[in-house]
Amino acid sequence: MPDTGLSGRARAFIGERLPLTPLPFFPEIALHMPSPQSGLHGWLASEGLEDTPPYWAYAWGGGAVLAMYLRDHPELVKGQSVLDFGAGSGLVGIAASRAGAARVWAIDTDPVAQIALELNAAANHAEIALWDGPGQPESDVVLAGDIFYDAAVVAHTLPILAETARRGAKVLVGDPFRRSLPRDRLTLLAEYAVPDMGGREPVRSGVFVLHP
Repeated sequence: MPDTGLSGRARAFIGERLPLTPLPFFPEIALHMPSPQSGLHGWLASEGLEDTPPYWAYAWGGGAVLAMYLRDHPELVKGQSVLDFGAGSGLVGIAASRAGAARVWAIDTDPVAQIALELNAAANHAEIALWDGPGQPESDVVLAGDIFYDAAVVAHTLPILAETARRGAKVLVGDPFRRSLPRDRLTLLAEYAVPDMGGREPVRSGVFVLHP
């Protein structure tokens, strides 16, 4: 029986209107991304989601830089259990899967993002499991792209990720040096110039390790 709820409508819209697009900075990965003809914002409005930003529809700078870093340093996740925290499109989880992670979990509270992630993972032959339990799954490595984009989000997510690091996981953060980035809790590992949220011009972005 066809799914006529939001998940079914989201699956149909993303699959039909958001073409798979190879990423210019990582062409081996393709994501369902909007074009000017996609009608994304009109569809969101029709679903009553006009106030829910479609973070899942774009490759953000923090996710892009983490994907590049894992491409260049696959040993960081090879054979490890990995959590893509605030997964959005699933780009970082897909990159971890490509790098040889033994298990990839993903967390995102947006139900449309969950559908986009599922479709993107399937298109890239990546096995990613959505975590729907309380807390987080036990993971060796936690990848957090574009988490610290404003002060309110930092106040909520930094204690969660810091506690995860205290329990022994390696927490890697990707971010294009946004104003709210808690630099005093981070050590810079690498920098790349990557597009941010669908922009054409590359921006300076960093990969950081979070201190417990």
